[in-house]
Parts: sequence; structure tokens; C-alpha cells
Amino acid sequence: MPLNEYKAGASFPGVVGRTTDVSTPAWPEPKRSKDGAPNVLFIVLDDVGFGQLGCYGSPINTPNIDALAADGLRYNNMHTTALCSPSRSCILTGRNHHSNGLACITEGSTGYPGYNGYIPFENGFLSEILLQQGYNTYAIGKWHLTPAEQSSAAGPYDRWPLGRGFERYYGFLGGDSHQYYPELVRDNTQVEPETTPEEGYHLTPDLVEKAKAMIADAKQVAPNKPFFMYFCTGAMHAPHHVPKEWADKYKGQFDDGWDAYREKVFARQKELGIIPQNTVLSRHDPDVPDWNALSADERKLYARMMEVFAGFLEHTDHYIGELIQFLKELGEYENTLIMLISDNGASAEGGPTGSINEVKFFNNVPENPAQNLAAIDDIGGPKYFNHYPWGWTHAGNTPFRRWKRETYRGGISDPLIITWPAGIEAKGELRPQYAHAIDLVPTVLEALGIEPPTTIKGVTQSPIQGISLAHAFNDSHAPSKHLTQYFEMLGHRSIYHNGWRAVCPWPGTSFAEANHPLGAPISYEQLIQLDAQGWELYNVDEDFSETNNLAAQERERLIAMIGMWYVEAGKYNVMPIDGRVTTRGLEERPQIAADRQQYTFYPGAQVVPPNASPRVVNRAHSVSVEATIPEAGAEGVLFSMGGNDGGFSFYVQNGLLIYGYNYVADTYYRVKATQPLPSGHHIFSVQFEPTGPADIPNGKGTPAKVTLLVDGQPVGEEHLPVTTPIALGWSAGVAVGSDPGSPTMPDYQPPFKFTGKVHKALVDVTGESVEDHADQMRIYLARQ
Repeated sequence: MPLNEYKAGASFPGVVGRTTDVSTPAWPEPKRSKDGAPNVLFIVLDDVGFGQLGCYGSPINTPNIDALAADGLRYNNMHTTALCSPSRSCILTGRNHHSNGLACITEGSTGYPGYNGYIPFENGFLSEILLQQGYNTYAIGKWHLTPAEQSSAAGPYDRWPLGRGFERYYGFLGGDSHQYYPELVRDNTQVEPETTPEEGYHLTPDLVEKAKAMIADAKQVAPNKPFFMYFCTGAMHAPHHVPKEWADKYKGQFDDGWDAYREKVFARQKELGIIPQNTVLSRHDPDVPDWNALSADERKLYARMMEVFAGFLEHTDHYIGELIQFLKELGEYENTLIMLISDNGASAEGGPTGSINEVKFFNNVPENPAQNLAAIDDIGGPKYFNHYPWGWTHAGNTPFRRWKRETYRGGISDPLIITWPAGIEAKGELRPQYAHAIDLVPTVLEALGIEPPTTIKGVTQSPIQGISLAHAFNDSHAPSKHLTQYFEMLGHRSIYHNGWRAVCPWPGTSFAEANHPLGAPISYEQLIQLDAQGWELYNVDEDFSETNNLAAQERERLIAMIGMWYVEAGKYNVMPIDGRVTTRGLEERPQIAADRQQYTFYPGAQVVPPNASPRVVNRAHSVSVEATIPEAGAEGVLFSMGGNDGGFSFYVQNGLLIYGYNYVADTYYRVKATQPLPSGHHIFSVQFEPTGPADIPNGKGTPAKVTLLVDGQPVGEEHLPVTTPIALGWSAGVAVGSDPGSPTMPDYQPPFKFTGKVHKALVDVTGESVEDHADQMRIYLARQ
């Protein structure tokens, strides 16, 4: 006999008598999906350019992604925002990135509505919508949608995955992560990887295993309940990490260089029909050297960097294939709507020469080619945070010009594959309709027959700004419905309207041709000048790769499109235009706790992420650790803020107190005590005193005098000629009593846990001398 059920908010339809024999029960109706509702799987790749997947003309093997394309649709006119967090916010909300407060990554947020990094709750996530429809909702991998200063254990958690409609989460909250030593979060709690790199750990297979487990957990209990999974690898973002055997599969395949790659991919794209036959290959970029002009050592190094990238992509494809095969084994593949997309074009964060530490780029530190060449055999392994050079970036975006962070098509045109065997009849077909990341949510809702909700958790919802692509699922000739789309990223602007694109590059058409340095702010006077003379115009219906600038011939059209850009900018919170790049990271932002000059940290607590940690770069500070040393001595890390990409560690080794400073993995400085570590209860301190100005544009933080102290008495001193100017490193959070993740210093294996007893640690940024205030410091620590 079926149960008597009633909907939420309805009155109780049963009968309540004085006893059960004269009463009739009724139950609140559980949230159930429609019968036969499909699963939804978003697969978001990171920094994959238009010309890097096999099914988009690349020589890199991606058989599992290619199989998805063969079983569904490839789009050649898909667009993103040119940067990761902004694009991801569009993918999940169906609203433009400035409407989401994500004009930039969360670490680059500023105090304006379109820039503050706080995705409004009125912009509901697809997870929140589908949760109301009876779906299980899972997020796996990269998140990067929480304000950076709110990603600590202090929360708030309302903008973490579980606060935005996901029932379960496993991944990393930041923009990238070490693939062998990731900073992992399960639901709302930090966790450590279950194995080590030496035991074969790599993030991608870990993410796939957790994804499969989440699906299986629910399907074995409720096989008819659909799921929405947002699956985001750390690949292909730096660091390009992959086991050596995968990179070695490509040995010698890129020895002819990036120019040859572009020509081969361009020809293959025409052969596949991915690009129109009349497409012209964009010019050789002025910022990229001719391959044949490079030295033999440079060609050797750069070819290896690309071999590593290619192996990383094939490795990623392999594990995506495992996830898809799992769906087939469960019998769920046919009725799963799969959307695979990249968040922006190929990345140029490796600089002109590539890098063994991407953090150098964000600190304006120039590369050392000899140092990079010496590392060639270890690139791709856990030792480095590597990224390939601009030449491969440019090649990866074939046939377009430029790359990530810029709104030429190389930065915003991305692969999109949609596969749904039970719902889309077409197989292996191309779709040329204009599309943008904001179109994915409305496409899913139309495909599932769901109306966008007017409220979520009591919050009235804003209109979805994207337009569904579902009308063209089975009709390649269906007209584009998305007719106008603005773009703005780090001051680089463009707009699409009905087959035309106007572009206003900043700081210029290339760095070599720019009149301003990368990351320069845009003044009001400069903006007026740019609007008068800086815009270009392309008929992309006829000129797919933006090679024929028609600004002079179509002046009236250009002026109209510039005006249209400002209309869209006003509508979506794009103002004020900000051309800064790395220096946005220096902005002061609201913190959960009031600003203070002394911070106390405890052993056993979760690592405090960089954006919630004390700001110690380029300023006087001290770290004091209260610890007990047994008679037999001790070793290990007392306090750390770093990883192998940069930071500092305060540790004991071979009976000596040591301060190790990792300057962007370029140079390692060590300050050692001149006398053995004493046993007993003590306060161990390190004092950092700037001795000169920082030179941030040239990648140099302040030089400093570093003093080691025991109970306020100096026991060692050295001078650091240079320190990190902007950001210590992506993993430079505060840890007490160990150095978890990748090792900050090459002197030890992580976590190098302290074998004595650490009681607490104090970070002081008052600039006051530890020696002069040792008694006050002891009292302060004793009171905590």
C-alpha cells in the first residue's frame, strides 16, 4: 500500500486522533527527481588551449576525450573569460563573471562590486538548483571560488563547496596545487594524501578514485537517483607534474619546435573541419622567438618541457577515461549529460623561457636558463613547480593569437564537448553556434526540463544571463541565439556582436609592441586614448582567427561596438577597469578577525592558508616558538610558511637551530645557530629586519638581517641579499611543528615533524626587537 505523502508547506493530510487506532499517518514527501532524469557531469580542464586536444587537431594523444567527441558534439565557437575563477563562476551560475564579483581570481579581488570575489547568493549555483530537484551533488578537484581570505578553518564556510549546494567535496580550494603534495580538503576539513609520491601518489588518479566512490556510494543505495558532478582536475595548470614514463612517450616529438607544431595542428584542424577552410593562421607572435634562432640547449630544454606537458595531458585523459568507463560499468553512461570544457586558453605564466617554478612569474622574478637546463631530468617530478615557455602557449592556442589573461581569441576560445547518448541523436558532429561559459547552466536546465528557481534558501534569484544551446543539439544549422557578449580581463577588453568582434588589448598587441609594461594600471587619460585609438575590429564570421583588422574600413561599426561594450559594462558591474596583474595581490582585504600585530598558532591545528596568514613579506617580523627539548635532543620543523615553490622554515637539524629561506626555488639561504640546541623548556625565535628597500618590479623583496635567538639571546645572524617581493608561494600557509606538503627546504623530507614538544608559536609584526621584549613575549605566550 503506497504511503500517504504531502509536499513541503502543505497541511498534514492525515488524521490525528487521541490514539493510533483512530488516526491515519502521512509523511513529508522526500525530494525526488523526475523519473529517468539524467545524470550531469561537468569535466573542467585547466589552461587547455584550442589546439591541444587530439580531437581539436593536436598530436597529443587524448583517446578518451576524443571518444566523447565521437559520441557527441564538438563546439568550435565556445568562449570563456580568459581566466580560471571567473570562467568557473560562469560555468556554475550562468551569470557573467563581473556579475559574480569575479573579475579576476579571488587572490586579485578589489573593493568594487564586480571585483570583490564574493559570488552573490542571488546567483545560484547549478548544484543548488539540482539539489532542490532531488539530485546528489558532488564537487571534485579545483574549486578557487571562495574568497581567498575565507579559505581557512575559521571560515565562514558558506562560500565553500558545501555552502553552495554540493553535498560532498574532495579537492583543493586554491588556484593550483602541487600534484604530488596537494593541499587537500574533504568536505570542510583539511586532509593529507593517503600515500606519498614515493609510493606512487599523484592527484589526478586520486580525484578519479574519490569521484567513482562518491557515485557508487549513492547508486548502491538509490540507483534511480541522479547525480550532478563537477569534476575539475588540477591539469593542465602548472605545475606540469606527471610520472616520467608518460613524458618519455613523447621523447623527440617536439624537437622541431613550436612553429612546426602550429603548422601541423593548423593543417589538421582544417582536415577535421574544426576551423573553416578559409581560416588564416595568425601571425608568429612577437613575444615568441623563432625556434631555429634558439641555441641547442634552449631547444633541448623547451622540447622536454613540452614532452612533460603532453605526457601530463595524456595521463589526465587516461584517468578521465577511467571515470567514463566506470559510468559505463554502472549502466549510467547513456543517460549522463557530459560537458567537457577548458576554463581559458593555454597559459603564459611560464614566461618567455619557461620556468621550473611558476611562482617566479607572480613575483616578477626573471628566469635563470642555466638553472632550468640543469633541472631538465627532474622536470615533471615532485621537485619542481614547472611550466612551459610562451612559444608552446602560443602553439597550444592554434590557430588564434595570444593566450590566457587576454581577450583575443587565444585567451577566450576553448574546446567544448557535449555528450549525452540517450538525449542527443547526433554523433561526432561539429557545432558552430556562438557559445559562452554562461550558456552551460541554461543548457542543462532546458535539457532536464527544469525552470530556473525564483528563490534558493529564501534568497530571490537574479536572472540567468546565459542562453541555452539545447536547440542545436540535433541541428547543426540552427542559428546562434547568443548574439552579444562582452569580455574584460585585467584591462584587456573585447566584445562580440552578431559575427563581429572588437578588441582593445592592454598593455598592447604584444608585450614587445606595448607602450606600457605588463600589469601597469590604466589611468583615466590612458583609457580615453585607448578608446580613441586602441580598438581593433574583426569580422569573425569571415575571419575565424582574427587576422584582418577592419577598424579603419568599418569605423562607424567600431564606434557602435565600443559604445555597446560600455552598455554591457554598465549592465554587468565591469567598472572600474583595472589593468594591474600581480600587484593586485598586494591589496588589503577584509579579514575574519580584526587586523592585529601578534598572531598565536598551535600545533595540531589545520594549516592556515596564505591569504589568512600574517603578512610578513617586505616587513619586519619575528617568529617565536615555545617548545620543550628532551635531554636526548630533538629535530624537525618548529614553524613553516612555505613549500618547494618558496617560503621559509624554522627548524632543528643535527642539533642546530636553523632558519631556511626559499627564494622562489631559485636560491636557498640558511641561518644557523653558532651553538648547540639546549634541552629543556625554551622560546626559540627568529627575527627578520629589512635592511633596504624592495624592488618589486624586478622581482626583489627587501634585503634583511636575520637573527636567531634562544630565550631572547642571539645565537646566530646572517644577511639575506634578497627576499620574495609579493607572494612567498602557493603553499605558504602557517604550520606549527611540521612542514606538511612539499618541503620548503631541500634539507629534509616532509613533513619533518618536530620530535620534541611544541606548545605554541607567536608571529609578531610590530617590528619590535625580540631581544628587547623577550620577557613580554614569554608572558604573552604563557597567557594563551
